[in-house]
Amino acid sequence: CTSLTSVSIPNSVTSIGYDAFYGCTSLTSIEIPNSVTSIGESAFNGCSSIISVIIGEGVASIGDSVFSECYSLLNIIVDEENTSYKTLNGNLYTADGKTLIKYAIGKKDTHFEIPNSVTSIGYSAFSGCTSLTSVTIGDSVTSIGTWTFDGCTSLTSVTIPNSVTSIGNGAFLGCTSLTSVTIGNSVTSIGDWAFEGCTSPTSVTIPNSVTSIGYEAFCDCTSLTSVTIPNSVTSIGFGAFKGCKRLTIYCEANAKPSGWSNDWNYSNRPVVWRHKQIN
Repeated sequence: CTSLTSVSIPNSVTSIGYDAFYGCTSLTSIEIPNSVTSIGESAFNGCSSIISVIIGEGVASIGDSVFSECYSLLNIIVDEENTSYKTLNGNLYTADGKTLIKYAIGKKDTHFEIPNSVTSIGYSAFSGCTSLTSVTIGDSVTSIGTWTFDGCTSLTSVTIPNSVTSIGNGAFLGCTSLTSVTIGNSVTSIGDWAFEGCTSPTSVTIPNSVTSIGYEAFCDCTSLTSVTIPNSVTSIGFGAFKGCKRLTIYCEANAKPSGWSNDWNYSNRPVVWRHKQIN
């Protein structure tokens, strides 16, 4: 598939399956006819040369990671008659505008403002985008999905508004330039690997709304020197602060959260108890 530069999908085709064009690194464009109703998971994943995609009016279902690692992608065009999806400035949304499905990561813009209509950011929506240094997340957004900003290596700061209630697995994994993280006061869960490998931030304040911190959530955040864990946290995943060798943990808990052991505090970092020593 690596030598395929173009493809014509006949009108007899009604679905594009899982991994159908996975790794076709020379493919530059694709037009999906009106006959197609579904595009399977990872269908165009790894098509690193693809610049534009045209989606016909019949497509009603698009799987996860369909355009992941499409590093040259500039424009996702959806037929105006499509009732399930739409395009706005070359990016893919659900027709009602409530979910941002995919940002065209080949764009060279350094800033992006998520439209006010958006309430959720989809699976790997910005994954692999290396040009963006900042993203404005509006107060309408309530959830940040799995792998949303994974590998956004130029992203320097993020403010998660108070409207957001959950941060998905791997949401900011590998955002190595991220120096400032503000977590809103309504977030209740921080997913597995959520900030793994974010090597630049020195401190993180976890708000009182958070009840769970996932597996390796802050693993290898090597510049972290302090983290405050509020009394609201009742569960901390295995290796949550693994590899954070400079870290002092300030814990406000009156009782040990479930999972509290050297497993989550993998490197046996110092813990300062704000209320009393808990053995």
